[in-house]
Amino acid sequence: MILTHRGRTAGPLSPTGADLLRVISDSRTPVFLTVHADGRRRYRYWQPLDPATGRGSCYVALPTAECDALHSAGRIALGEPLADPGRTTYRVRPAQPTAAARRAARPWTRAA
Repeated sequence: MILTHRGRTAGPLSPTGADLLRVISDSRTPVFLTVHADGRRRYRYWQPLDPATGRGSCYVALPTAECDALHSAGRIALGEPLADPGRTTYRVRPAQPTAAARRAARPWTRAA
């Protein structure tokens, strides 16, 4: 199954989308997309054990529809696929800005 996305759109993020992008952007929480043979998709990350609360040490599922919307908008990108007989797993990362977006974000200075 090939997963494609359109170019990045300038539309604002929903509060949930912003939270998801914050989680995906954190290098301490690697996020993965698993696509099962039957087509079911699941975005998830590993939550380590928090000794203070005793919570964690489990996978946390992220809302699939919101993550798919981020991918369609070009805000997140998928890494190389790792294929098993029953599923394919991708690493999810924030999308790198395009050259045009980097130029637009560059501060302008006036020549003296």
